[in-house]
Amino acid sequence: MTGERKTCRPLLALAAATLVLAGCGIFGDEEDEALQPKPLQELKATLPVERAWSANVGGGSEFLRLALAPAGDGERVYAASRDGRVTAFDPANGRRLWQVRLDLPLSAGPGAGRDRVVVASSNGWLVCLRAEDGGEVWRRFIGGESVATPIIADRSVVAYTIDGTLRVHSLLDGSERWTLEQNLPPLTLRGSAPPVVAGTTVIAGFDNGRVVATGLHDGQTRWEVVLSPPSGRSDLERLSDIDGTMAVVGQDLYATGYQGQTAALAVESGQILWARDISTHVGLAADAANVYIVSDTGEVIAMNRRTGAERWRQDALLRRKPTAPVVWDGVVAVGDLEGYVHFFSTQDGSPVARERIDKRMLSAAPVVVGDRLFAQSESGRLAAFAIERPEQAAATGDRGR
Repeated sequence: MTGERKTCRPLLALAAATLVLAGCGIFGDEEDEALQPKPLQELKATLPVERAWSANVGGGSEFLRLALAPAGDGERVYAASRDGRVTAFDPANGRRLWQVRLDLPLSAGPGAGRDRVVVASSNGWLVCLRAEDGGEVWRRFIGGESVATPIIADRSVVAYTIDGTLRVHSLLDGSERWTLEQNLPPLTLRGSAPPVVAGTTVIAGFDNGRVVATGLHDGQTRWEVVLSPPSGRSDLERLSDIDGTMAVVGQDLYATGYQGQTAALAVESGQILWARDISTHVGLAADAANVYIVSDTGEVIAMNRRTGAERWRQDALLRRKPTAPVVWDGVVAVGDLEGYVHFFSTQDGSPVARERIDKRMLSAAPVVVGDRLFAQSESGRLAAFAIERPEQAAATGDRGR
C-alpha cells in the first residue's frame, strides 16, 4: 500500500538540520548564563549503581543526532557505530562475541529479534545480519536516511525514513511488503519517532503532527490522529514534529509532539484519553504507574498514567540536552550532553545516582536489557550498568568498573 507522496526539499531539510544543530550545541557562544546548561550539583548517591563493563564500538557520530543505541535479545547485546561497525557482546561481562564492518555510514540501530540484527544507513540502506555470527543475510536500498531504530516484529522489519515514509519489509529476504507516506511541512526538526508495534498494529508519528496506526501485515490505516496541530504564521512557529520516543502500556499509547501536546491514546481506536500541553522532541517512557517525559527545556516530569495529573517535576537537567528517559528498576535514567547518565527516583524524582560514560554527548536514550542498563556515547563508548544490591554483592562478589 502506498499513501501520499512527499517531494524532497534538500535545502529546507538542510536548514532544518542546521536549526537543530544550532539549538543543540554544547555550550555555544552565549554569554548569558541563563542560556547555559545548568551546572550539576554535588550528589551523594543513595542507589548503588556500578559500571559493570565498558567497550569501544566505533565513532564518528558527534553532533549528528543519530539513532545509534544498543539493543539486546536476551543472549547478546548489540551496538553499531557511524563508521559501519556492528558488534555483539556478552551482556554479563562485555566479552566481544563478533564484530563486522559494513561499508556504510550507519545512522540507526541496531534492532534485534528472531535471531536477526538490523541496522540502517544515512545513504538509504537497510541491512540484516545473523545474530549468531554477524553474517549478512540481506541488504535493501530504501531510498532515504533513517534516524529511527528499525523494529523486528513477527517476521517483519519496520523502518521509518526522514522523508516521512513508513516501510515494512520481510525479515526473510528484505522484500518490501508495503509503504505509507505522509506529506511533510517545508521545515522540520532533524529526528524521527521510532515506530512502536502493539500486537499486529504499527503506530508511527510523523513530522506533520499526525499519529497513524496501520496494520502490520496489510498496511491498511486503522486510525489517524492529529496530536500536534501546526499553529502560527512562520514555518518555525508551525513546527509540529513527532520525533520523540512513544510508549505502549497495555492498550494505551503515550505520545508527544514538539510545540504540541503529550497525550494518552487508545491503541485500538486512537481516541485521546487525556492530553497535556507539554512539548518535547526527545520523547517519553512509561511504567504501570506513571508517564515520564523530558521537556524541551530539560525538565524531567512524571505524570499519572491514567489521568495525566503531574506527580513530580525535576529541573536538575535544565538546558543539558537530556535524552529521552527510560525506566529501570525503580529509577528513571536519562543521558546528557557531557556523557553522564542520571538516575532519578520514580517515586518523587529525587536524584539517587549519577555515572559518566565519557565526556561526549549521549544523543540516544539508555536501553534496558535484562537487569542491566546500557548507554552509548557519541564517541562510540558503550557502558553497562548494574545495581549492586547488598545481597547480590555477597553472592557474586564486587564487580570492577
